[in-house]
Amino acid sequence: MRVRKAVFPAAGWGTRFLPATKAQPKEMLPLVDRPIIQYAVEEAVAAGIEQVIIVTSSQKRAIEDHFDLNYELERLLEERGEIDLLRQIRHIGDLAQVAYIRQKEQLGLGHAVLMAKDVVGHEPFAVLLSDDVVVDERPCIGQLIHAYHQVHASVVAVMEVPPDETSRYGVIGGELVPGSVHHGRLYRIDQVVEKPALGEAPSNLAIIGRYVLTPKIFDKLERTPRGAGGEIQLTDAISALMEEQAVYGYVFTGTRYDAGTRMGWLKASVELALGRADIGPEFSAYLRGLEL
Repeated sequence: MRVRKAVFPAAGWGTRFLPATKAQPKEMLPLVDRPIIQYAVEEAVAAGIEQVIIVTSSQKRAIEDHFDLNYELERLLEERGEIDLLRQIRHIGDLAQVAYIRQKEQLGLGHAVLMAKDVVGHEPFAVLLSDDVVVDERPCIGQLIHAYHQVHASVVAVMEVPPDETSRYGVIGGELVPGSVHHGRLYRIDQVVEKPALGEAPSNLAIIGRYVLTPKIFDKLERTPRGAGGEIQLTDAISALMEEQAVYGYVFTGTRYDAGTRMGWLKASVELALGRADIGPEFSAYLRGLEL
């Protein structure tokens, strides 16, 4: 079955960016001239996703407004003859069919995904965490969808991290799947350890915020007890899913920025700006002229 729907958990408080996120969602912080969440939505659409499901909270109205039509702004731009800007604004509203689900309590990533059960239905679906901005010619979630169609099982995105950083992630253990079609990037997972202590990680392959999951994950999420902080962990449900179905990890290609941290957001802002044809050369010249 084709992967047509993608879930975007976006109900968190964004405390790492306070006070900037006191009155605006973290997902709406700009990277150059687009909000963080738009990069993830555009990635999903480029991979063939047709319906975007955004899990929000009462403080996230700005996200809904961003992906909605704005007739007054469009009319103003049209009257001024700013056609390029008009096209960009209309493009946002035309990206995909967007549905919103209100998460009344922030009970963890697993709970946020579970909130989308009724909209997703009985079909495989993608999950994208917009904090993880991945830049590549081939959309990261598209790489996972391709792998899903080969193995017909859940696939999570993994990347190599230094051993002293594994305690920040969910880390997989497993065996490399043989065969040239996978290009040495696909692993059959046999365990997932959430934030292992230093020296106790089963590998240096860490899960990042891209998943393609079978609908069976919802059954596991409904049975997953709350863990640390009273939250339902998606990794716990994935571990339970592995008792019934195979789960794979895919080492994706591309550059990943952790835009959910201040330093990661700054790095993404600088490098994405440098990669832009319209402002990159001027920005590069400015940076070279700084006395650092």
